[in-house]
Amino acid sequence: MRSDRQLTFYHAVPSRSGTVHWMLQELGIPFDVKLLDIRGGAGQTPEFLAINPLGKVPAIVHGDTVVSEAAAICCYLADAFPDAGLAPALDDPARGEYLRWLFFSPSTIEPAFVDRVRQYEAQDSSQNSYRDWNTLVAMLLDVVGKADPWLIGENFTTVDVVMGATIRFGCMFDILPKDPVFNDYIRRIDARPAYQRAQEIDAPYFAATMAG
Repeated sequence: MRSDRQLTFYHAVPSRSGTVHWMLQELGIPFDVKLLDIRGGAGQTPEFLAINPLGKVPAIVHGDTVVSEAAAICCYLADAFPDAGLAPALDDPARGEYLRWLFFSPSTIEPAFVDRVRQYEAQDSSQNSYRDWNTLVAMLLDVVGKADPWLIGENFTTVDVVMGATIRFGCMFDILPKDPVFNDYIRRIDARPAYQRAQEIDAPYFAATMAG
């Protein structure tokens, strides 16, 4: 996979694309940003709908490759730029655990958050990807509590970007319970220079969006 192709990042603040922005800062690679006013309808233009028919960010165009969905983009970027060391190699036994937790956020944690916020509880929990809320929270506390210091070991990986951003979101908006396990992990995230850079760059756009 060629890593020297032009990379364009479609971004909106605040949105899930903040996760990808953090990932790009962790990689330390050059990229172009197209900041979209999603609320103002920028996601519904023919040009952007050709990139993502859902009209949602994030999305990237890397050469001739188009990728949408935050976790998929982060997975793609980690493999496209392996020198950053944010993903186990394809033949590394840790790759399975890495992929499991990388896609756990969009497929399991986020649906649970939505149901929790909407105060929806399915009568048949077997149909939920997350089983039930208490089971999910106990599982997250166990996984994060075993972080040493990161979710799959000593090395920070893309899992910490994707799942870490989701856990941070859940704590910020009081969806997840207050617990020192989550707080300690979030403090480690907040201390990362790449995370701080992404937040600093996005801060003016966040303020403008909130004011508007």
